[in-house]
Amino acid sequence: MTETRKEAPADKSFPASPTTRIPFAVALAVLAGCADSIGFLEFSQLFMSFMSGNTTRFGVAVANSDWENVTRVASTIIVFCFGAFLGTLLAALFGRWRLAALLTIEAVLLGLGLFMPWGTYAYPLHAYPIILALGLQNAILQDDGGRSLALTYVTGAVVRFGTGLANLLMGSVASSFWIQAPLWGGLSFGAIMGGVLQLRYGETAFLVPAALAALLALIALVLTIAKPGSELVSGFSPAPDAAPSSKPVAKAKALA
Repeated sequence: MTETRKEAPADKSFPASPTTRIPFAVALAVLAGCADSIGFLEFSQLFMSFMSGNTTRFGVAVANSDWENVTRVASTIIVFCFGAFLGTLLAALFGRWRLAALLTIEAVLLGLGLFMPWGTYAYPLHAYPIILALGLQNAILQDDGGRSLALTYVTGAVVRFGTGLANLLMGSVASSFWIQAPLWGGLSFGAIMGGVLQLRYGETAFLVPAALAALLALIALVLTIAKPGSELVSGFSPAPDAAPSSKPVAKAKALA
């Protein structure tokens, strides 16, 4: 009886080349940690990107009948979710320009927060553009299975690192395992940096993650123009977290 070999699943990462995907992922994790730390200190312990923490705060607020805080945290979660929703639609819309376009939008939103009215405690309008930007960030990059990379929170990275270590011992570790520790490190470093910046510069510290997003957008734009269709800035992935049967939104050419 002859054995039938199963074909390896298609690589649906975005960008297809780890040469850009991994540095961009770590840089964006640094950005998220920085913005979250600044926002946490600036907006009375409101998380900008860590929705697990905000969900716990939401539950505690409901239990205490603290309806002003319920509204504050619930609106934050909704804005963040809308950012992921919007980012996924834009990722499909922009195709090969996705990396440059989404990073540019993120940079604008991070800077826009400084010019928004403060709003109220229950509705922190000043924070919403930053939260929207960080929600959108999760639709920028994808792993080899086409899943959006967790770039604004570390629970998934810590879990995947732990399970990956076990699979490494058993000799069958996934390729996405190797990025989990750098993502955690990047987010942690960014959180430290954000705390130092906020203590020194206050709300204007948000200009640092905005500038980092703008720099990454510029690099992506240059690469997209200089190497159109390259795996450095494109891939064979469907929209983030789409069904396995979904068609790629931006096909890449093989690198020379």
